[in-house]
Amino acid sequence: MTTAISPTTPDAVALDARSKELRKMIVRTIGAGKRGHVGAALSIVEILRVLYDDILKYDAANPRWPKRDRCILSKGHGCIALYVLLAEKGFFPKDELGKFCASDGILGGHPEHGKVPGVEASTGSLGHGLSFGVGFALAAKLDGYKHRVFVIVGDGECSEGSIWEAALCAAKHQLSNLTVLVDYNKQQTYGTIAEVQGLEPLVEKWESFGFAVREVNGHDIEELRSVLSNVPFESDKPSAIICHTVKGKGVSFTERNLRWHHKAKVTEDEVASLLDALS
Repeated sequence: MTTAISPTTPDAVALDARSKELRKMIVRTIGAGKRGHVGAALSIVEILRVLYDDILKYDAANPRWPKRDRCILSKGHGCIALYVLLAEKGFFPKDELGKFCASDGILGGHPEHGKVPGVEASTGSLGHGLSFGVGFALAAKLDGYKHRVFVIVGDGECSEGSIWEAALCAAKHQLSNLTVLVDYNKQQTYGTIAEVQGLEPLVEKWESFGFAVREVNGHDIEELRSVLSNVPFESDKPSAIICHTVKGKGVSFTERNLRWHHKAKVTEDEVASLLDALS
């Protein structure tokens, strides 16, 4: 059973002070590395914020705590948003953000398990994160552990066949401890999702693969908190949350602007303009 999307649109959400500050941290990190996937990071800020503020069980001082919930960022190119949340929560010192993509830092252009505390799986080869998540969730079920697994996937990533193979497996094993969050910003590297490889009807697709599905405004903190507080939606099914978002959310000139999907070179003036727009 699905629920209707909120009447508010992702565009209509006004960012509060915390969401703006997290975005400023992302911009400063991009400025330090002089590169990065801007749009992909800005679209998932609220998703990660609610997960790490309100939902996940973890111990930043003991990242390998066995009872922790697992959070996997399958769309690994959006990693700067994850790095900011992990640094803010104390998984590693915040000054590491200033060494993004530097030879003496731990933070690269995609998250690396074993190198970055709090990163559960090395991702960025799109389509692999959900398979990791299914493995984690199945292992927990077989071992009788109570922790949960959350996987954030991109909408462009949902064109990968491995996503749907993993989804079939999750449903077969009734992995109610697994939740997939789709960052549905409706754009990918070189065009809109509809132009490149349409996904609609997306809700019905996930339902047909055996998931219990909900839709939310992916920038609305209260909506996200409410829906994530109620997983699993059904006791014998994995859950999927379609998060309607805006790529590049928070800065007028980055929103839905594919030139900001990835910047191989970010200038000081661009960083200043981004920070000014978030003031």
